[in-house]
Amino acid sequence: MTTLVFGHKSPDTDSTGAPLIWEWYLNETGVEATAVLLGTPNTEAAFVAQRWGFDLPDVIEDVEDDQSCVIVDTNNPAELPANINNADVTAIIDHHKLVGGLETKSPINMTIRPLACTATVMRQMMDEKVAEMMPDNVRGLMLSCILSDTLAFRSPTTTKTDQELAKTLATDLNIDIDTYASEMFEAKSDISAFSDAELLRMDSKEYAVDGTKFRVSVLETTAPKIVLDRKASLMETMTTVAKEDGVDQVLLFVVDILNEEATLLVPNDTIKSVAEASFNAKVDGDSVILPGIMSRKKQIIPNLKLS
Repeated sequence: MTTLVFGHKSPDTDSTGAPLIWEWYLNETGVEATAVLLGTPNTEAAFVAQRWGFDLPDVIEDVEDDQSCVIVDTNNPAELPANINNADVTAIIDHHKLVGGLETKSPINMTIRPLACTATVMRQMMDEKVAEMMPDNVRGLMLSCILSDTLAFRSPTTTKTDQELAKTLATDLNIDIDTYASEMFEAKSDISAFSDAELLRMDSKEYAVDGTKFRVSVLETTAPKIVLDRKASLMETMTTVAKEDGVDQVLLFVVDILNEEATLLVPNDTIKSVAEASFNAKVDGDSVILPGIMSRKKQIIPNLKLS
């Protein structure tokens, strides 16, 4: 049986690139594998795939009973297919905190390491002889994943390991990191083709705080004004998305990559309370700037409080 390799819903660059990287590695080591996605990738991920000559993997809605699969870039059941506990999960490769709730049919290989990027974890796991044969397009995916997840080393999640690997890959590929990262972030900032609902779901994760369910959405951009010019309609759409997705509130953080800050939209008193309690912020209007806030994994979700 072919092993499916996939990341989380609302795939970003790491959750698009990592399945393709591991598909290559498994096939090289004798395991028939195919990368798939659980949703439409964001514009940066689409740019990266095209830049390195990959077709985007097929999007699947669910997995069949007993389907062999490897989960990458998440271990959260809320971000995975509804039938995941009836599939045959053989491995998890991740860099997020352990959430719990997954059930497997037998013991599995689980690798979760405190690094900024799943692709970095994968490189550490690879047999060196196989890794040396990695083609340039796979190296390019790996570099792209690291630059995306670290925001070109600006994110506080960045580790020395991520940075050193990225620099090695860039040297191998004769790539200037700053120039290439700018191209990636420019692609990520192009949101013209997306509806408000699509933007709110594009890079988002569900997270509960004391029984209140949030969809925590992040838009990383070098042009935050383009997003903030749509503030009124985005805040109106938050109510619709919350109802449709079965959550209580949608939190939207617009991360300004260059100025290293986030703007949180504040459409109601609940989110105002969350902003003030979580980030020690003073909210006077329908948005608040949060200096230094760049990472959902390290700075946003761990700090979320209701009051």
